[in-house]
Amino acid sequence: MLAVELKELIAEGESLTLEFKRKVTEKEKFAKEITALANTRGGIILVGVDDDGTIYGIESEKSDIDIVEQICRFEIQPPITPELEIIAVKNKFVLVLYIDESNEKPHTIMIYDNERKNIIRRAYIRMGDKSVIASREMYRYLVSRNRDIPLTIGIGENEKRLFAYLEKAERITVNDFAGLVNISIRRAERLLIRLVQAGVLHIHNDMQSDYFTLIDINEFKMPKLKVKIR
Repeated sequence: MLAVELKELIAEGESLTLEFKRKVTEKEKFAKEITALANTRGGIILVGVDDDGTIYGIESEKSDIDIVEQICRFEIQPPITPELEIIAVKNKFVLVLYIDESNEKPHTIMIYDNERKNIIRRAYIRMGDKSVIASREMYRYLVSRNRDIPLTIGIGENEKRLFAYLEKAERITVNDFAGLVNISIRRAERLLIRLVQAGVLHIHNDMQSDYFTLIDINEFKMPKLKVKIR
């Protein structure tokens, strides 16, 4: 990347695929940004750039690269190997991390849970220009994407009522679906994720909760599945 291209990128501001970090300081927070991009669409992290786009540069190329490599290797599971590049802008240097969308989702990091008082693994995803905790539904979906096996999808009364509801309301949450067909939250979640995995539904994120919509017919791709009408 050329210096002029870097300036143009910074001018666009943070986004779904672009994150600014002034310093590589707290390993947990930095690991969160890396995993969120890898778990979503991939993207770029610019180290040495503040949130407002001001270029401060990095203090030590070798030190910062060493820290990033340690984070990617030891703080993240499974490990991530981003492409690294140093860009000179006048007398300052910016560390660029190119992170591909991963084929090994979900990547997780270890954090301390204040409520449970123990160490847990947590996955993050990108939502707009923020990295947020992946909900249980999203986590299950990320796990399911790694399975390249035929599915058996049963189309029964619950699924028929779901499709009828979505034709009118356009979107539905796990809680909505559970109430609609009078089943448990956990079972509703499994059914919705299975339909997402089969390419029948989309899963979406917002700041309140995940929700599901019918896939557009123009986006439909024939999945590896067997359909049983009950």
